[in-house]
Amino acid sequence: MELALLRTFLTVHRAGSLTRAAVLLGLSQPAVTSQIRTLERRLGRPLFLRNARGVTPTTLGDELAHKVAPHLDALTEITEAGLDEGSATRTLHLAGPPEFTAERALPALSPLIAQGLSIRTAFGPAEELLTGLAAGHHDLTVTTARPRGGLLTATPLCDEEHVLIAAPRWAERLGGPDALRAGGVRLLDPVPLVEVHESLPLIARYWSAVFEARPAASAAVIATDLRAVLACVAAGAGLGVLPRYLCTEALDNGQVVALLDPPVPPLRTYFLVVRTGTLGRPHIARAHDWLLRTAADW
Repeated sequence: MELALLRTFLTVHRAGSLTRAAVLLGLSQPAVTSQIRTLERRLGRPLFLRNARGVTPTTLGDELAHKVAPHLDALTEITEAGLDEGSATRTLHLAGPPEFTAERALPALSPLIAQGLSIRTAFGPAEELLTGLAAGHHDLTVTTARPRGGLLTATPLCDEEHVLIAAPRWAERLGGPDALRAGGVRLLDPVPLVEVHESLPLIARYWSAVFEARPAASAAVIATDLRAVLACVAAGAGLGVLPRYLCTEALDNGQVVALLDPPVPPLRTYFLVVRTGTLGRPHIARAHDWLLRTAADW
């Protein structure tokens, strides 16, 4: 059985779509469809059921994928290792949220530049970046959304604590953590909210986890970069919720104050996501492993 047919089959199995697999393989959709039909004729049984949203593997399809995936991935690793030895530079296409990428991921990967790695970055919301990763636009994506399906593989990278912060004058007006614990979440109602989106994703999650309530007001300021949220909060625009890594310096120098110190602070998990099987490519594997090792100290 030709390896090319098995490679196409495994890509379709992981992608869940003939169209998406064609993009990843650099083939036309008719070519991918033809290869799958050839493989099905040789096996004498269908490997996929076609539907409006793509394809669903049959039990035979799942069994075949389980058997061939380790071997095809190992062959890819051998091939890519050989290519890597003959190339002075490999380019990593890294995608992620702009704040985390700038403050965490890029500084962590900087030592690999001296080893010949080049990096190109892309920023955007989680779902958009995962779609781009699945389509082959990125090699490695940092995201807070765990992907579904077999096309993408996610590895937990780190957990970040969320902190409710405000400028010192707001903290004084509210009376400090003791007053907030005694007065409850309604004590915060008069304070303007600063967020990254109209849906209040960070504030709503914090309110739910700590206060078991929903925010009572919409945001006064929407800034789509968390660093801009921090700047607005420090300037006294209102309160915000930020990951601790982003506001530690501002907390230490007194620009902002943590309004609460809950016994179980809300956490958000960041994941490293790759297309399944691409960790066989040395430059992706090296960056992936380096980030995981570095994140142990975050």
